[in-house]
Amino acid sequence: MAVNSYILVINGKPEGPFTIDQLREHKIKPTDFVKTDAMVDYKEAHEIVELRELFGFSKAALLIQYYGSFDQRLTASAIDLILVSTVCATTIFVTEMLIKSQLIRILMSVAGLMVVIPLANLIYHIIMESGPKQGTYGKQLIKIRVCDMEGNRLTFRHSAGRNLAKIFSMLTLCVGYVYIFFNKKQQGLHDIIAGTLVIKDRLD
Repeated sequence: MAVNSYILVINGKPEGPFTIDQLREHKIKPTDFVKTDAMVDYKEAHEIVELRELFGFSKAALLIQYYGSFDQRLTASAIDLILVSTVCATTIFVTEMLIKSQLIRILMSVAGLMVVIPLANLIYHIIMESGPKQGTYGKQLIKIRVCDMEGNRLTFRHSAGRNLAKIFSMLTLCVGYVYIFFNKKQQGLHDIIAGTLVIKDRLD
């Protein structure tokens, strides 16, 4: 198993590469910036699992500065709905082409509109929002993502709870969504129930 070596930023300048023992000699701190050849950009030492385990660093909570606005979230949702609907409609259409009965084709179309698309959209959101990118393709395009109250990635179960909680936002005649306008963290009712945030890393 290959042992990572790290470039360490010292007094604003990258130096190294250093082995773990050499990092220890330099008395590396949790907030020091480091990078391996496999990493695209520098990270603080506490963000890297290997260094946390070896040096006993604790991972600092993410400093959340910017929250996803209502219009950003609405735009992302529209993009996702179009994407999911297109995939489902295409699949249903191809399937209907193989069926001779007009009644069955009509029933499939109705089921697709009323059941398949909403269910597929739910599953899509749960999987994508608990994935590495922490957001659907729509959210990724708008550059927003979903996290817990400390900025961490949601588990599959947490993501499922958040998306199912959207039922309450809709049952309130969408007041649960409008509530985004009236709180500092721009949470919908379902975010408050699930203990989640929609964040943007920085303003463009």
